[in-house]
Amino acid sequence: MEQIRVAIIDDHNLFREGIFLVLNQIDGLNVVFDTSDGNRFIEALNEMEVDVALMDIEMPAIGGALTTERALKVRPGLKVIALTMFSDEGHYTQMIHAGVKGFILKKANKFELEQAIREVHRGGNYFSQEILQKLAFRHTGKTSGTDELTPREIEIMVFICQGFRTQEISERLYISCKTVDTHRANLFLKTDVRNVAGLIAWAIRNQFYTVE
Repeated sequence: MEQIRVAIIDDHNLFREGIFLVLNQIDGLNVVFDTSDGNRFIEALNEMEVDVALMDIEMPAIGGALTTERALKVRPGLKVIALTMFSDEGHYTQMIHAGVKGFILKKANKFELEQAIREVHRGGNYFSQEILQKLAFRHTGKTSGTDELTPREIEIMVFICQGFRTQEISERLYISCKTVDTHRANLFLKTDVRNVAGLIAWAIRNQFYTVE
């Protein structure tokens, strides 16, 4: 079984140690680094390989958003999942812009945590259902760009929100992967987002995708 190398960055020592113990009990997951300091993590990336980082949002030395931005400059292929509490809601957009691939609540259980890590490692995105609900009710009314989307772009956006990848969308709509990628790029441009996580949040806020 392929080993997924995980780093934990969180300034609450007891919580971080608990996550460390839980993850190392799961086959295929290997915690290779943990720290309370974002700067230490960035420095360590020059000397080690990490696949997925679990990132606290609020830390005293350097926040999760800035740590994520700097870490991705060192390791562009790194996948980052934000560890969050409901009180962190105001920082969701910052973390999405920084490049995180998902959000998981700190109260999540072992199985959801494993699911989130495996999903982002495969190239997907992961949002805890409670966070999706938060995003859905964060804004009322639609934002700019909603009238510019074509029916095909909306269709593809919904597939993306449902977790389908380019090849899967291509097969379902009988179009090429290149065409799917072109529509995805147009969606990013029209909605003014930088990544799939941002697109999902935008689609929910603007009522193109409903959280059950």
